[in-house]
Amino acid sequence: MRRSTLRRAKKRQARARRLRAKKVSFPRALHQFLTPQVWKQGHRAWQGKHSDCSWSLKAIVWVQLLMTWVKGDSEQERFLKARAFFVSQHAHEKRPGETWEGFQQALRRLPIPVFRALAEGLRQPIGRRWIEGARIGGWLPIGCDGSRLECARSEQLEKRLGEAGKDDSAPMMYVTALALLPLGLLWAWRLDKGTGSEHQHLTQMLPTLPHQSLLVADAAYLGYELYRSILNSGAAFLVRMSSRAYLYSESNVPLKRFREGWVHYWPEYIQKKGGPPLRLRLLRVRGKKGDVWLLTNLAKKDLPRRRASQIYRWRWRNEGLFRTFKRTLDKTKLRLRTTPVVFRETEGALLALQLLLALTVQMMDEEKTKASPRRFLLRIRGAVIRGVATLGPRQLQRYQDALEEIHDECPERTSSKTRRPWPRRKQHKPPKPPHLRRLTERQKALMAKTLGVPLQ
Repeated sequence: MRRSTLRRAKKRQARARRLRAKKVSFPRALHQFLTPQVWKQGHRAWQGKHSDCSWSLKAIVWVQLLMTWVKGDSEQERFLKARAFFVSQHAHEKRPGETWEGFQQALRRLPIPVFRALAEGLRQPIGRRWIEGARIGGWLPIGCDGSRLECARSEQLEKRLGEAGKDDSAPMMYVTALALLPLGLLWAWRLDKGTGSEHQHLTQMLPTLPHQSLLVADAAYLGYELYRSILNSGAAFLVRMSSRAYLYSESNVPLKRFREGWVHYWPEYIQKKGGPPLRLRLLRVRGKKGDVWLLTNLAKKDLPRRRASQIYRWRWRNEGLFRTFKRTLDKTKLRLRTTPVVFRETEGALLALQLLLALTVQMMDEEKTKASPRRFLLRIRGAVIRGVATLGPRQLQRYQDALEEIHDECPERTSSKTRRPWPRRKQHKPPKPPHLRRLTERQKALMAKTLGVPLQ
C-alpha cells in the first residue's frame, strides 16, 4: 500500500510539473489573440490625426479590457489599476494620460468602426483554432439570442435611449450576440437602444458567419424575410416554433401523431404580395415538460432529428454567455452616463468577454481540465496585482497616492442631492411642524399637584 501511494504521489507531482511548464503568462496568452494584424486592422479603421492625443489605440483598448476584468469600488479605481498594469507591461512605449477624465475623452474620440474592426480581427485566430473541430455533420452550430442591459438614469441616456419595458423604467441597451455553441464562444454582436430589433441585428451579422453555419434560435426569431435572408446567405437555421407560426403541411397526418415532415411557411401578407412559400422541415421533439417544435431547411440526411434535438439543447450556452457577461464581469448595469461613451463601454466589455472565453477554452485545451471563465478571471486579477508590483518606485508611489486620494476624497457639496424628479419613486415630503397648544386651568392644577409646586 505504501509503494502504490508513493507512486500515485509521484505521478501527481510529475503531472503538476508538466502543467506548470505548459502554463503561459497572461500577457503572452493575450498577445496570441491581439496579434499585430489585429492592431493593424484597428488602426486602418481609425482614420484622422491623433498626434495631439496622449492615448494610443493600444493603450485605450488595453485599459478598457483590463477595467472590465479587474475589481474596484469605482470606475476611477479600476482605471488606475488597469493603467498601472499597462504601464508595467509596456515600459518602453509612450505612457498614456493619468486622469480618468482624460481617458473618457480619448474613448469618446475612438470611432465605433474601430471596435468592429478589432472584433473582426479577433474572429480570425478564433476561427483558425476551433471552427473545424466544432462542426457536427459538416455544419457549425451558432446560437443567436438577445438581452437588455440597464444603463444609468442620466438625463441624456433617458432622452436618447428611451424606455424599453415598463413605464418609467431605466434606459436600456439591447445586445444581440452570436455564439459558437459547441464551445460557448462569443462570435459576433450588435448593439442598439432597448427597443432595437433582434431580426435586424441578425441580418446585419449574417456576413460574419463562417461557411456552412447552422443558426439556432428560439421562438422569437420568426419571420419570412429573416428566413429568406438566412437562406440567401448560404447558411441554414434551426428555430423553435410557437403558436404564432402558421404552417401548411404536405401530409394529412393529424397534429397529435405528427413527428416530422415537410411544410410550407407562407404568411398571408406574402400571399397577397405574390411571394413564393418556403418549403421547410418541421420536427417534433418529445420532452418531459412539453414537446419542442423545430423548423429547419435541412433534410433528414443532413440533420437527423436526434442530432437536431441535441444541438437545440446547446442553445442554453448562449444564455450562459450573457450570464457570464452580466454576473461574472458585473455588467448587469452599465456605468458611464453619456450616449457616446456608454456604447463604447459596451463594445469594449464585449471584446473583453470574447477574449476571456477564448482564453478559458485555450486553457482547457492545454491543461486538459475543465475550467470556467471565473477561474481564468481570477488568474487575470492575480496577474494584474503582480504586474502592478513590478512598477518602478516613482510610478508605484504615484499609483498608491492616487488610490488613497480616491478612497479618502470627500468632495464638498455645492448643489442639491437631486437634480430632477426621480421616476418610479415617491416624492419626499418633509415632516410638518408640530402643533402648539396652551395648557388649560385643569392641566395647570394637575401639573402643580404632581410636581409639588404652587399654582402660578
